[in-house]
Amino acid sequence: MSHPMGIKDNLRGLRDQPLIGPLAKKLFSEPEPLVHVVRLNGVIGGQSSPFNPSLSLTSVAADLEAAFADKSVKAVALAINSPGGSPVQSALIMKRVRALSAEKEIPVFAFIEDVGASGGYMLALAGDEIYADENSVVGSIGVVSAGFGFKQLIDRVGVERRVYTAGESKAMLDPFQAEDPKDVEHLKSLQAEVHESFKQMVRDRREGKLTAPESDLFTGSFWTGAKAQTLGLIDGLGDMRAILKDKFGEKTKLKLVHTSGGLFRRNKNAAGVSHTASPSSLSLDTNLVENGLSALETRALWSRFGL
Repeated sequence: MSHPMGIKDNLRGLRDQPLIGPLAKKLFSEPEPLVHVVRLNGVIGGQSSPFNPSLSLTSVAADLEAAFADKSVKAVALAINSPGGSPVQSALIMKRVRALSAEKEIPVFAFIEDVGASGGYMLALAGDEIYADENSVVGSIGVVSAGFGFKQLIDRVGVERRVYTAGESKAMLDPFQAEDPKDVEHLKSLQAEVHESFKQMVRDRREGKLTAPESDLFTGSFWTGAKAQTLGLIDGLGDMRAILKDKFGEKTKLKLVHTSGGLFRRNKNAAGVSHTASPSSLSLDTNLVENGLSALETRALWSRFGL
């Protein structure tokens, strides 16, 4: 009886036959390397509406699950373009990516486009390696809280502010009242805690790669991609297609993973609970002002980086 390998060798020999050679070659050739791509684009925030969308774990959970579902992929690539936003949602997305990468044993490569700053850089930390264009904006490892004070305005207009609370700090930092130094001190202590959490995340994910002192890296400053590479915040410069083909071969294919539907789509949130959006649930009239202010905040985040 011949060895089973002999049969296999004979079958592979069919590739030399003029009629069935191409089919045999296709059957026995190695599959083209495949990399799944997930886009993480926009301001990061837990609250979103159809007319003012934001990036959150709820909005990207399905795409992430789909990207890691096929264990045959060579890697998952994150295309990041975000000026930041919610530290909570940034951390949730980053941790979900790391959990899926460990579970499926699939490496992750992060690619910063225009901006990967603040929470956007936190998203990039999900990558085993981080790349950017030489002119990308990278960094802003800090915490900011911004708002407006309207006390002088309502005094001038003659409006009386009435606030009733149970708990002396319940109306803390009310924009229609004068600032209380104790309230500001409390806010800054919270910011310090969030900042320390962010810094520790950078230390852990960029261990052994950072080349500048923390006193320079963690000030909230931001840099070009070229400078970020010298600081150790990223691993290299270049575009996604070129870098991935260099790593996995010229035949590497990139496939964008996008599972979400249209405006009134039926979807699942991060916990897996289905819901359906409908025109009546949008409350367009009551949310008009809120959406307008949110749009201004979004514009302000992008414009901070010259975009």
